[in-house]
Amino acid sequence: MFISLTIFYFVFVFKQNEYQIYYRILLLEIIGNLFDISWFFQGLEEFKKTVMRNTIVKILSLISIFSFVKTRDDLYIYFIIYVLSIFIGNISLWFYLPKYVKKIKIKELNVFRHFKPTIALFIPQIAIQVYTLLDKTMIGTIIADKAEVGYYDQSQKIIKVVLTVVTSLGTVMMPRIANTYAEGNKKKIEEYMSKSFNMVFFLAFPIVFGIIIISDVFVPIFFGDGYIPVINLMKVISPIILLIGLSNVTGTQYLLPTKRQKEFTLSVVFGACVNFSLNMFLIPRYGALGASVGTVLAELTVSCIQAYFVKDDFNIKNIIRLSWKYVFSSLIMFAICSVCGVFIHSNWISAIIQIGIGGLTYITVLLILKDSFLMDIVNKLLIKFNIRRTR
Repeated sequence: MFISLTIFYFVFVFKQNEYQIYYRILLLEIIGNLFDISWFFQGLEEFKKTVMRNTIVKILSLISIFSFVKTRDDLYIYFIIYVLSIFIGNISLWFYLPKYVKKIKIKELNVFRHFKPTIALFIPQIAIQVYTLLDKTMIGTIIADKAEVGYYDQSQKIIKVVLTVVTSLGTVMMPRIANTYAEGNKKKIEEYMSKSFNMVFFLAFPIVFGIIIISDVFVPIFFGDGYIPVINLMKVISPIILLIGLSNVTGTQYLLPTKRQKEFTLSVVFGACVNFSLNMFLIPRYGALGASVGTVLAELTVSCIQAYFVKDDFNIKNIIRLSWKYVFSSLIMFAICSVCGVFIHSNWISAIIQIGIGGLTYITVLLILKDSFLMDIVNKLLIKFNIRRTR
């Protein structure tokens, strides 16, 4: 934290510029992240506490934004709400800690033994941040029209909101697979991985096709007519939902828990290099659209490299075969929604109807194909319903 604060202060806060007041407020975000112990509860698979914390904090911050941010002059209030939500949210988890951790003797701590393995995990995180955050910096530096940064940022936000649904399983599965790996149960790991790939395919394909369909209606309604360029950006960048979902399974859920940090690091560092190189070539010519293409190709690179590293552990062809029903169902959904789109007007009700038709079509086709993953979910719901009904 000390190193981060020092660098941040001299690079952003110390220099006089129009954004200095916001940089000063954001100092609290760095301090707040020091108190983040969500990793502790994730390791214990106590996800209920972190989910409840996140939900309550997000709702309160959303209410605060709508209550106190009224004009463009209230931007500093938005920043204050943002950093306080992080700070208060992280502090709140400490109240649960006494139940799990007894009094610690500082003299008995051997902190430096963790330094080397921590660095091994730190390097790939830096690489990931480089090719996820560098895009906006490069667009703002290379392109004179700063609106391009706004278009790109807004398209990314929508995609990342949806992406959390696809990658949320990684948070749950990582400690589970790490524990199973420690027990030496390889068969169970393969079972977990197969379910994870099925889950990604089941969610990612309809979401990608759905975004391509709904963007034309969604963007003017949600952002306004001034954000029309976001439509194409969302369509172009939508495949990262599938690609990041897959790399989340092979990287976060498998390579990291099984102590193969080197392979994971190599994949994301190479992806960062690809992203930077493509940005230098594409952004000057195509602006935010070029950055979107660079991001998709970078994520494709990461997914391919990680697939190569796990090819001896899993049958890649069998994994690919798992996807055909979801691709087929998504294409049927895409065709029907495209026809419906001709008759639908640009308003919220019409958009919701189109999404409903798409979702119903997708599920129906999978049920006709008797997809085992969906049938398993349906059977579990039916069993749960029967239990409740008998009670």
